[in-house]
Amino acid sequence: YGLGTMDDPAFERMHEVSALIAGQSVGAAEAVWRGEALHAVNFAGGLHHAMPGGASGFCIYNDASLAIARLLELGAQRVAYVDVDVHHGDGVQAAFWEDPRVLTVSLHEHPRTLFPQTGWPEETGADSAEGSAVNVALPAGTGDAGWLRAFHAVVPELIADFRPDVLVTQHGADTHFEDPLAHLAVSLDAQRAVQVACHEMAHDYAGGKWIALGGGGYAVVDVVPRSWTHLVGIAAGREIEPEAMIPEGWRQEVFARTRQLAPARMTDGRWPVSYAEWDAGYDPADRLDQAVLATRRAVFPLRGLLA
Repeated sequence: YGLGTMDDPAFERMHEVSALIAGQSVGAAEAVWRGEALHAVNFAGGLHHAMPGGASGFCIYNDASLAIARLLELGAQRVAYVDVDVHHGDGVQAAFWEDPRVLTVSLHEHPRTLFPQTGWPEETGADSAEGSAVNVALPAGTGDAGWLRAFHAVVPELIADFRPDVLVTQHGADTHFEDPLAHLAVSLDAQRAVQVACHEMAHDYAGGKWIALGGGGYAVVDVVPRSWTHLVGIAAGREIEPEAMIPEGWRQEVFARTRQLAPARMTDGRWPVSYAEWDAGYDPADRLDQAVLATRRAVFPLRGLLA
């Protein structure tokens, strides 16, 4: 079942801890679907590598897949899942590979250079659900402008066409330039910009119903707390300004526990982040543009959209 590996060693109370995380995402799905909450965040979740038959990639149970399955059980006809973790959301894609009711979109580092070596643009869903899986494989070194250009060149148009009943998003913070396990060069400010965009898409196309999950993130002092604090603030309708100072009490606690200095502000100094819209033109010599076009050509015609 994928246990006992370097990525997924067995540990004490493994089931209880993993089931709690999964249950939080399922509970979030129930609350949003029943109208008890418009938005819900589980930043302990987003464990997108776990497969239906086993653990994988630091993930025991796939809470994102369970939340989506619960939404379908409750009556949702269309659920969109958008994954901006640096790693491919392979477990969620696998769970709904044959289900046209679920649109999975993953924006990740290219499988040639990063685990799990899947998420090629040609992975578009089973014959019974062609165009329901979408993968944008970004070249290593992609920074803010390219990351945001790719996101906006693919995701909003697909979500607008699909019109989901609920939007589920995964916000792994490991796209950041300080993250030690991957090779993108995205700032906290660009991560915040995508969080804002997901919130807007939920209101524009899903009646405001939005479930946001965490995911990967291994720069645990500088990046993860700030990124997911922004996410919670956006979901709660209490956005935190990028220039806001981080409370001194938090910074002292970080130093006491880690002997590292926490950042002073909620920004990497790149806000507002600028990028070129896809409509501004395509550069055939640019690897980022090549990646975006590969995805659009693979998926958009299957959905009746122009590539």
